[in-house]
Amino acid sequence: MRLSIDHHTIYRFAQPQGRLVQMLRLTPENTHDQTVASWRIDVDCDARLRPGRDGFGNAVTMLYAEGPVDGIEITVKGEVLTSHSDGVLHGVHETLPPALFLRSTEATVLDTAIAKFAANAAEGARDRIGALHRLNRAFHKRFAFDAGRPEPGRTAAAAFRMESATPRDMAQMFAVAARSLGAPARYVSGYHHNDHEVVHLPTPHGWAEAFVDGLGWVGFDPCTGMSPEEHYVRVAMALDAAGAAPVAGSRLGEGGEELDVDVVVQRED
Repeated sequence: MRLSIDHHTIYRFAQPQGRLVQMLRLTPENTHDQTVASWRIDVDCDARLRPGRDGFGNAVTMLYAEGPVDGIEITVKGEVLTSHSDGVLHGVHETLPPALFLRSTEATVLDTAIAKFAANAAEGARDRIGALHRLNRAFHKRFAFDAGRPEPGRTAAAAFRMESATPRDMAQMFAVAARSLGAPARYVSGYHHNDHEVVHLPTPHGWAEAFVDGLGWVGFDPCTGMSPEEHYVRVAMALDAAGAAPVAGSRLGEGGEELDVDVVVQRED
């Protein structure tokens, strides 16, 4: 499948900023399951862009802009060829051991209610992969889908007490649940194509991956209750959503900021 991505991120500042430093996790990489046909990051102000990698091995672009800056627009456009893989990752360069992803963070602290939910969902499964698929379907059934922008700082435990959940919250809850079952799990950010009409989304998509002995890393999307396939473009992963955030950084200056994000993913073939 050939997917085109059009992703705009706009920051507007209440007062001109003296300096911006941003880490952009916006560049997918070639694997056995996806090939980047074209990819471009543009910025609407005078800025330096330097490629690199973060601590999880994700491809990043460091953005440096000297002020005064009263706003900045980051535009990503590209096309990626994807293939069907039954949700199993192939050809991804792993720099860290799976056991690292048993570690929790402030956003993904082990929660008693989530652990109980996971144990009930996995009951009767014959093996680890079966338990994780049951867990994925259980989250999909438990929560109504929230297509809005995630609330900053919301933890998996707080999200579990709600009736609806965003993709980010669903993925973080799944990671907590999978870790409670003894499976290393991580958050993944990227893009997802909807087979129906063109949709303008307020954020990139998020899902989870869990490690299964004998298979490796396997993707799970609680928003659909299924594993990600050729409708997905994988970009970055981390222990939680903050570690895989598409745009993160700092600014030197006073005043607040407004953020506007628009993401459109279309099928080209």
